[in-house]
Parts: sequence; C-alpha cells; structure tokens
Amino acid sequence: MVQFDEQLRCLVTEACGHPIGSPQRQKLLTQIIRLTASRLWRESVPYYQDALQQTWLYFCRNVCDGMTGQTYDPTYGSVITWLNAYLKRRLQDFYLDQNREQATTVPLRVRQSTSGGTSEAIDPVDNLPANPQVPPILEDLETWVQTDSEGELCRTYIKGRPDVNCQVLILKRLPPEVSWRELSEEFGLSIPTLSSFYQRQCLPRLRKFAQLEGLL
Repeated sequence: MVQFDEQLRCLVTEACGHPIGSPQRQKLLTQIIRLTASRLWRESVPYYQDALQQTWLYFCRNVCDGMTGQTYDPTYGSVITWLNAYLKRRLQDFYLDQNREQATTVPLRVRQSTSGGTSEAIDPVDNLPANPQVPPILEDLETWVQTDSEGELCRTYIKGRPDVNCQVLILKRLPPEVSWRELSEEFGLSIPTLSSFYQRQCLPRLRKFAQLEGLL
C-alpha cells in the first residue's frame, strides 16, 4: 500500500508539472482515476454515483490548481485518503438533502391531496455554484453527450416532455452546474421529478460511458 501511495504521489507531481488543459496532464489524471477508482469508499445508496461524480470533478479542479478548494497536499495524507474524505462529505450532504426533501415534500403532498390542488411540492435541495472552467478530463464526456451518435440520450426523456431528456439534463449538470431549482423553474417540473429521472435514467448511462472509457 505504501508503494501504491508513493506511485500516486509521483503521478500527481508529474501531472501538475504539465500546463492545465494539456494532453499530458489529462492523460496522467485519467491514469490516476483508473488506479484509485476501485479503492475508494463504497456505499450501497442510490446517490453514491452522483457523489462519486462530484468527487472526480473536485479531484480534477483541485489536485493541482485549487480552483474550488485547497490544492492536494501529500504531507496531510495519501491521494486515496484525500478523495475519500471529500467523497464521504458529499455522501453526507446527499443524505441530509434526502432527509430534508422527505420532511418537506411529504407534508406538502398530503396537504395538496386533501385540498385538491395541483401544484407540485417544492424541494428545498439546491446546489452550490461550481467553478465555470471545465476540467480537461471532462471534455470527452461533453463531446459524447453533445454528439449522442445513437440518439439514445435524446430518446430517453420524462414522459410527455421530450424536451427534458438525458442529453439536455446531463449537459445542464456538467460544470458549471445548473442547480435543480433553476432547472425546475426552467422546465416547469418539480425538483424531485427531475432529480429522480436523472438518477434512474441519466446516471446509468453516464456510468456506462465511464466504464467504456476505463474510468470506473
């Protein structure tokens, strides 16, 4: 394990020695992700992959340049320890958000059903704004989504709303992410409806792409 941690530190040092956005840095960051993916903290929760995706975004933004947080410092621990600490924080955030959603939306729905109202329950969950710069490692993902060569992403949409499909939502959720609240206002759909569709339909397709690229 010590030898593995040293290998990762060397790869990080080498990657950070190349200019941001360069093919050399992108290649090394991808290599680090492939080496660390199977060693990260695992949990059997529906929002795990979303938290993992945020962890990789954080890694790409901050391992060298500290765009949205502190630059990785090897004196405080290994790359795995650093990533796991962030991943666990995101999992905790999702857990708390889920509890807030249940506590807020269930009473609203009960009240609406008794009064005969048709308005959607409001989910208080929102996202912090992200750094506008797209990490170079995500450029291939964005190209894949925009191209949608087989049309699968466009064909997968919320019932009765072909304009709200996986291609649109994935692009909206790539950095800089559009918050669920803004998407709810834009499309006239509740946050739980959008978030549930994203987790059930969009995330599995993102995972499939990442697996084909050797990132998971």
